[in-house]
Formats: sequence, C-alpha cells, structure tokens
Amino acid sequence: MELKSLIEEHGEKLKKIKVCAFDVDGVLTDGRIWWDGEEVGWNRYSHSSDGYGLKLLQSFGFKVGVITGGNSLGVTKRYKENLGLDFVFKGKEDKRDAFKELMNQGHKADEILYMGDELFDIPLLKKAGFCATVPGAPLRVKSVVDYVTTTPGGNGAVREVVDLICEANGLVVEIPDFED
Repeated sequence: MELKSLIEEHGEKLKKIKVCAFDVDGVLTDGRIWWDGEEVGWNRYSHSSDGYGLKLLQSFGFKVGVITGGNSLGVTKRYKENLGLDFVFKGKEDKRDAFKELMNQGHKADEILYMGDELFDIPLLKKAGFCATVPGAPLRVKSVVDYVTTTPGGNGAVREVVDLICEANGLVVEIPDFED
C-alpha cells in the first residue's frame, strides 16, 4: 500500500499517539538470540535505523519505550542506558500491567501505539490506539493489527512505523545544506 493511502486510512489514529511502546524480540530484533557465556544474558541483533527512529520520536516529544517478556541486562543496556528511552518494562510475558502503568501515568489507550509480534502481545495490540506487527508474526497477530510492516523485525520495521507516525503528524527532520 502506498504512503498516501496509509495516511488516509490510519492518519486520525496516528495523530492521537503520544506514547510509543515496542516489543523487543521479533520487532526491534530479528528474533534470534544467542548465549555467548557473558553475564549480560541473551544477545540480540538490532538495527541502527530502528534506534535512530526511537530517538527521533523522542525528539518530537513522544514518550518512547519497550515492553518485553525478556529479562536480560542487554535489553536494559541497549534501550535504557544506550538509547535513553523513557521506559523499559521487562521480565513478564503478561504485558498488561506495563500497559496499565502507561495509562496510570495519564495516557489514554488511544494515545498509545504498540508494536508486537507474538500471541501474548494480542491484549496490548487490541487495546492500543494504533497497533502494528511484522511480516513474520503469526496469522492470529496479523489479524488484529492496524498495520503489518513490509520490513522484517530487526531490519528497520520499527523505523517504518516511526516514519508513518511522523508523516501523519507532519513531522519533518530539517537537514541543513552543506555550506561552502
């Protein structure tokens, strides 16, 4: 689907978004994990474009973070310490309490975007004001979301959703020309 059609279809929902929450494994990563013997726990691959997209959302005033069932130190290091996201909820497969915490902070469900890719993400996907997933998600997950990215998880899928949010809200990064 072309960008103009996507904005026509989802623009009103995207304009309400103030909080953006993302699953880690399968969304911000490609879903692969490996153990290298270090104490940081399971390691994951992530894409720098997604990281930049998260920071871009923060620069435009969105509250941004992750909600993940994983509980590794690596997740905290990447998303809290390295990227400085606003929230990192981790360690619970049942993610409803994390979503409720965002609502307890004064955010309405229709102001929250959630992107997840697994069956236990469905309650949040159904509650969020706008929800998305990746092409590799199970059919049951795809059936409840507003948008399925064209890009696989861990390869810029989050950035694709970030770009939709920015486009719908008229948010543009000004890039100065090179001056001689």
